[in-house]
Amino acid sequence: MVENPTDKSLEDIKYGITTGSGAAAAARAALLVLKGEDVKTVTIKTPLGDLEIEVEYAHKLTDTHGQASVIKRPYNDPDVTVNLEILADVWVNDTEGVTIKGGKGVGLVTKPGLQVPPGNPAINPTPRKMIKENLSDLLPEDKGVCVEISVPAGEKLAEKTLNPKLGIEGGISILGTTGIAHSWNLESYRKSFKCQLDVAHAEGYRELVFVPGNIGEKIAKRILTVSSDRIIQMGNFPGFMLREAADMDVKRITLLGHAGKLIKLAAGIFNTEHQVADGRREIIAAHAALSGADKDLIREIFQANTTEEMMVILEGKGLLEETFNSIAQSVKERSQELFPGELDVVIVKMDGTILNTNHQVELN
Repeated sequence: MVENPTDKSLEDIKYGITTGSGAAAAARAALLVLKGEDVKTVTIKTPLGDLEIEVEYAHKLTDTHGQASVIKRPYNDPDVTVNLEILADVWVNDTEGVTIKGGKGVGLVTKPGLQVPPGNPAINPTPRKMIKENLSDLLPEDKGVCVEISVPAGEKLAEKTLNPKLGIEGGISILGTTGIAHSWNLESYRKSFKCQLDVAHAEGYRELVFVPGNIGEKIAKRILTVSSDRIIQMGNFPGFMLREAADMDVKRITLLGHAGKLIKLAAGIFNTEHQVADGRREIIAAHAALSGADKDLIREIFQANTTEEMMVILEGKGLLEETFNSIAQSVKERSQELFPGELDVVIVKMDGTILNTNHQVELN
């Protein structure tokens, strides 16, 4: 059974349920209550084996309509869906088999390139399969069921995800490939960013703009002549995203971002999370030296606390542009080791001011 956070500290809880296994559990509970059972927990089949999941409630609303709720309990992971309620309404009907619909708070897919075709609720293939498999042994003879999955807080929560950018409107996605969510699942986190590439590729875009995150995207929209569908957020994984783009037929990438993130690539740091590596002052100091900075200036850069402070120092000495041209060139060279196509680099301040001039990007 998935562990209850009231019994152990979150640091000790290494896994939880996915939204997909939560939906399957709620659906099974809703059908069980129609059969007269008092449901407190359900055991569902997942690709990794049986999983027992606590049921928040299961109510028989009519003779043919049951409803159940499952809470996605906290575990040691910064998942935005923690504590999320997942509801399943199940109606018995005369059509054999299991029909699955998306209700309130489950997003609608509007763009190609994802695992679910446009026009369908964002319930991925594995959760769909799990829902059907976990109801098949309960179906009344010569009867079928319609299952509606809903997430009461899903529409608001989706604003904190990449769903709006992926063309998934009105709610979250019901996800999961195994039914079990592991703590700090790096692979799943990176794949959530790659979905943007899949959508852009399916829409025929071969020239893209890569940005670290929301700030970079806002700046890109303001200073570049580019549609939002071509702007791809990398998160802290520029190396992963560049390699994925290289495996697709992407022709050109513009790397645009704030100096505090993007300059790390000049040193071959392709996971830009602060705990992994920093090196910003070393990078700026080295390229300032290449641009003519003397020993005293390099020491002053080393004593600065922020990237912005280092930029002020360089600007005061007339070395800002030359230093960042040098950094941008190194970012380009190191990045093209992973993505051999055409590549340009635009390094900006937080206000969108461009720091390097050695780019070929068309500006607004």
